[in-house]
Amino acid sequence: MDRIIKYNIEYEKPKVTLLQESGLGVAEIAARTCYDSFGNSENECIQNAMEELDREAINNIEESELLSTLAWVHHHHSIIEHATLSYLIEGTSRGVLQEHARHRLQAISVRSTRYTMSGVINAFVASLESDKSFELFLEILLTLNLFVIVDRDYLEIEIKSIFDKLQFQYKRDENFIINAVAKSSLPFLETHKNSAYALFEALQSGKKKRNVGDAFKHIVSDNWKVDMVITFNIRSLKNYFDLRDSGAAWFQIQWLAQKMKEVTPVKYLRLIDKKYR
Repeated sequence: MDRIIKYNIEYEKPKVTLLQESGLGVAEIAARTCYDSFGNSENECIQNAMEELDREAINNIEESELLSTLAWVHHHHSIIEHATLSYLIEGTSRGVLQEHARHRLQAISVRSTRYTMSGVINAFVASLESDKSFELFLEILLTLNLFVIVDRDYLEIEIKSIFDKLQFQYKRDENFIINAVAKSSLPFLETHKNSAYALFEALQSGKKKRNVGDAFKHIVSDNWKVDMVITFNIRSLKNYFDLRDSGAAWFQIQWLAQKMKEVTPVKYLRLIDKKYR
């Protein structure tokens, strides 16, 4: 992934992959239905859609004069809601996720900390068997690639904060280990006593505690990485790009919008971005 220095701190930019595109054909058919003007299309598959429906051809058209006119002349954007794009986003931050959630019309599925933070908890439990608990915890977490900020000095501060929060909870909660470790993995605490690395490996290979994040989500910061799949209709995508691929937007969500735009086929951008008209 790309790395960049911003405000003298090193960040890792997200990776974006286009998972699917619906095509423009459904949007043009929707528009032609409104005007009963199928015969006026420059696309033969649209002209014949009511007599002989060729779904593959319809979903592969590269351009639609009607959609362009509706979008740019009449600003009739509801028609282009029938075209959708889905993206896989890897390695953005929870801070970006908070910004992203303000865009109402999207489908979004996000990597859950409730189910996926067992590596961090296992590292802490294992560190309790070490004379140098934080050093071991730090060493393990640095290998897990958990954060958007990748500056080594900053990561030590971030990871120390997580360690201190867990340590605080451990000292107060007599059920800490029960909340942290799956029942079937509890015997590892005896079989690997006084061997922190072996205990960590055993916990990692054992059954994961279901909903482990329920007790420990408080350790997570805005710097924590998340992966997600999002689906926009292109009217909503226009709004997203207008607001987020802008110098006024927070720099991390600008990076994401720019990466999304890079993998968005031009045939959609021609309807929503003046630079591509």
